[in-house]
Amino acid sequence: MKQQRIIIQRSQERFHTLNQWLKSYHSFSFGLHYNPTNTHHGLLLVNNEDWIKPGTGFGMHRHQDMEIVTWVLEGELEHQDSEGNKGILYPGLVQRMSAGSGIFHSEMNPNKNKDVHLLQMWVTPDTEGIKPGYEQCDISPQLNNGGLIPVASGRGHPAAISIRQKGAVLWAGRLKQGEIVQVPDARHVHIHIARGATDLEGAGLLSEGDAVRLTDAGSPQMTADLQTGSEVLIWETH
Repeated sequence: MKQQRIIIQRSQERFHTLNQWLKSYHSFSFGLHYNPTNTHHGLLLVNNEDWIKPGTGFGMHRHQDMEIVTWVLEGELEHQDSEGNKGILYPGLVQRMSAGSGIFHSEMNPNKNKDVHLLQMWVTPDTEGIKPGYEQCDISPQLNNGGLIPVASGRGHPAAISIRQKGAVLWAGRLKQGEIVQVPDARHVHIHIARGATDLEGAGLLSEGDAVRLTDAGSPQMTADLQTGSEVLIWETH
């Protein structure tokens, strides 16, 4: 018999990196922060929330064999990579970079007076050594219709960009005050509250920056806060 588990991670419980140009919170072990009991949830290895100061950012650096999804909450992020891809990311636009056999890229805040606030998430690919790839898509119209929208999928959802992992889907929702949704039913589900607050069946009140890890928990109901509404990012992995 499968054992259901619900684990709540409060915002302040995350690993924390702070320097002159970056404030970053890490949901899992990352960089110098390591806990052998907190390395992943299902296929999700990284869930970083970053604030990057104006005119700064991550210079050219290398990744390999990772599906990297970036979601901007406020401001703009400029992407460039060794495959010739360039783009400006902004709220409502989702980006996927498949590192594959190896790619160099930079992520900079092009604004001179405003921080960029973003979430970056990594999942393992189902095939290693593929040709590096890049894709981005503005899904603001879909988000404005409410509900949960599949924004990055390896399972063939038509409204999402693709990722090279058949066992993973990222859902996003900009939920209006009091809006109710059902969390996807999957072996592993990771819920991150990006803005506002929600009430999750079996977990209670979740505030901005909180996360919940579900294992074989079915499809609980989530209700956006009556005052603030909520923006949520949900990974289901099989």
